[in-house]
Amino acid sequence: MNKVFLIGNLTRDPELTETAGGVSVCHFAIAVNRSYTSADGERQTDFFNVTAWRGLADNIARFTKKGNKVAVTGSIQIRNYEDNQGQRRTAVDVIAQDVEFLTSKSAGGGEDLFDAPAAPASAPAKKKPALQSFDDDGDIPF
Repeated sequence: MNKVFLIGNLTRDPELTETAGGVSVCHFAIAVNRSYTSADGERQTDFFNVTAWRGLADNIARFTKKGNKVAVTGSIQIRNYEDNQGQRRTAVDVIAQDVEFLTSKSAGGGEDLFDAPAAPASAPAKKKPALQSFDDDGDIPF
């Protein structure tokens, strides 16, 4: 099974392009801190290149920017290629299947699709239901 879960911060603004066939593709990179520190007390960071396709690509480009925290679920893809000097190279990419935006709108995230419109100032405030007392005789039901 090829499955990866990463939480990190975007290291640059996402780059949205289209294929010749008109399919959206978004490239971005995230920095992921390791859970331990090195012998000199420094926390190590890994950098991952991520690719997203279609509607997910559009949403990432629209709602994220450099510095935003995201959770990426996807798979790892290994590519072999030849560089300009003729050297054989290997690249490791994450192909995103799902990306959750973890930076709140108030903390500098993008637009929020799910914001409800603000209630008019003249609208009456909803009254919260009163809590009723609960008689607990100390018995645990399990």
